[in-house]
Amino acid sequence: MLNFEFILLNLDKMIGIKSIKRGIKVSKKKIASARIDTESSDLLKVLNNSLPFDKVLYLEDIKGSLAHASMLANKGIISGDDFKQINLGLNEILEEIISGSWDIEEDQEDIHMAIEYRLTQKIGDAGKRLHTARSRNDQVALDFRLYVQKETKEIAALLLNLVETLLVIASKHTETLLPGMTHLQHAQPINFGYHMMAYASMFKRDFERFESSYKRNNFSPLGCAALAGTPHPIDRDMTASALGFDAPTLNCLDSVSDRDFALEILFNIATMMMHISRLSEELILWSSSEFGWIKLSDRHATGSSIMPQKKNPDIPELLRGKTGRANGNLISLLTVMKGLPLAYNKDMQEDKEGVFDSVKTAKLSLSVLDEMLAQMGIDKEAMERACNKGHLSATDLADYLVKKIGVPFRDAYHIVGNVVNFAEEKGVDISELGLSDLQSIEPKISEDVLGILDNKASMNARRSKGGTATSRTLEQIEIFKGWIKNVQ
Repeated sequence: MLNFEFILLNLDKMIGIKSIKRGIKVSKKKIASARIDTESSDLLKVLNNSLPFDKVLYLEDIKGSLAHASMLANKGIISGDDFKQINLGLNEILEEIISGSWDIEEDQEDIHMAIEYRLTQKIGDAGKRLHTARSRNDQVALDFRLYVQKETKEIAALLLNLVETLLVIASKHTETLLPGMTHLQHAQPINFGYHMMAYASMFKRDFERFESSYKRNNFSPLGCAALAGTPHPIDRDMTASALGFDAPTLNCLDSVSDRDFALEILFNIATMMMHISRLSEELILWSSSEFGWIKLSDRHATGSSIMPQKKNPDIPELLRGKTGRANGNLISLLTVMKGLPLAYNKDMQEDKEGVFDSVKTAKLSLSVLDEMLAQMGIDKEAMERACNKGHLSATDLADYLVKKIGVPFRDAYHIVGNVVNFAEEKGVDISELGLSDLQSIEPKISEDVLGILDNKASMNARRSKGGTATSRTLEQIEIFKGWIKNVQ
């Protein structure tokens, strides 16, 4: 069995390709235009040209071609000498792309044709044999799937970093009180570590979605050709294994027209960005003068062009805004795919730009959010002062009346409402009321209620599984640490 070797480098350089003649004459007619004799309209060329954006797939295209060529040689479909020339030529092209010594031909419509044309310039007829037993349809599907799989893993790794940062913050603040809210109104006392663990839980689910998508989509479309397979005696298992897939796809008609994997990464990113947007909104609120619970580092804030005192939370605002891009890219591809008959249609050329944009947005957003959170200042005293507003222990008083005195909950609910009104009239929080104040509304209340109304006691009373008590928050943190060890 012949081995194929190729350079695997982490590259994101923009490519460009300039024809380097080596004494081999190549027809100026486009490679994929056997039926068309008339020169294409200039407008068609512009509309049809995907090279400006799909050139980022050059590494995936070269990897796929090397795997395909190795398999063709192994099955005797091309000669061993042809394979050696193809292997050498493709590796040289990769080196040219890395060094920037090759500029893309303007008259090539995509990265696949550009690389094949350049290969044929270099090695002649052997380069023309590379496309045996495959179509641009399965070639494009392969390159795009390889890209999505790679980026899925990279985004998942960044999510894991973010979860770890949230765990560090949570671990330091399992006793730091702040008001838990509903409707943006003070509701019940919780600890800040617990609040951070809520976001850690969201990002954990995001991680699991990316991991699940990777497993579900790790199948190779290479060898499906145009839509129906090929009469050549190819070995799809060989190419699938060489490219890191679990197996070949099952149905060729589906494989060349499938973009579920692209829709999945767009959905996963959109959901993740929605979670980032929710956290960003809270960071914006918490850093305002009205809250003053956190302080963003100077490295992650900007000033005003006119007001010298301003420190603006531009990073979380931008992250909140970029959610719109992610949502738009998902809806765009869903709309492209919604009415397409099988198999490949040129509409599907619109599948990539939104994915490239969402991937770039996701990776940048996760990186900057992680860094900003790690350097964020937290004002524990300001958080705890806020707990003295909004009567956070009101529900505890109602529970006390039910358990201690035997009052039906709905009656207790109304009694506490009267207590809250009384406290409002006095201009204090119910936790600041004296025993005589409480007994003026419900005489059966005894002195032990004063401990119940303490905000820290209220927080720690919520010891049910998943609750905010410090002991339960610590439990959640330990569970997450164990999970991280298992997935790393």
